[in-house]
Amino acid sequence: MTHELPALPYAKDALAPVISAETIEYHYGKHHQTYVTNLNNLIAGTEFADLSLTDIILKATGGIFNNAAQVWNHSFYWNCLSPTGGGAPDGDLGAAIAATFGSFEEFKKQFAQAGATNFGSGWTWLVKNADGSLEIFNTSNAGTPMTSGKTALLTVDVWEHAYYIDYRNARPKYLETIWDKINWAFVASNYA
Repeated sequence: MTHELPALPYAKDALAPVISAETIEYHYGKHHQTYVTNLNNLIAGTEFADLSLTDIILKATGGIFNNAAQVWNHSFYWNCLSPTGGGAPDGDLGAAIAATFGSFEEFKKQFAQAGATNFGSGWTWLVKNADGSLEIFNTSNAGTPMTSGKTALLTVDVWEHAYYIDYRNARPKYLETIWDKINWAFVASNYA
């Protein structure tokens, strides 16, 4: 099975000014594409060649795991964003966030703090645990919640390539502005 770079769910300039077209060009067009290319090269002729991305992530280690997880993480991340995003979640997800964190504003504060203090490169997630509870969860490098039995609801990429063109070394500013593009409909569909 050949893995392919999924199409962005919006135009490359659609998230500006929060995320510029230049950042998308490098992040999606170079970084994400490289993970796809590397994965296909690494799995050719191996036991992983015909597996789904999820199965590869759950079974592989080393370079195969890293590239597969980065393909999945990035694909998930692009869907967590929308040109018409922002606002606050409602319905069951909104109620669960308020119940867990006290309020949506407090959730945003805790999520941004987790992202800002996630050392080095990685991902900050809102996850649903097996018992249904919500948690803010950091992973390093290519880490993904699925390997810990958690369901990903939302992620923000805190690798430097996700924000450096637009925000330089100001990761907290990136984490402050990203809320204007969060696709709460997608996040809620992951919670359901």
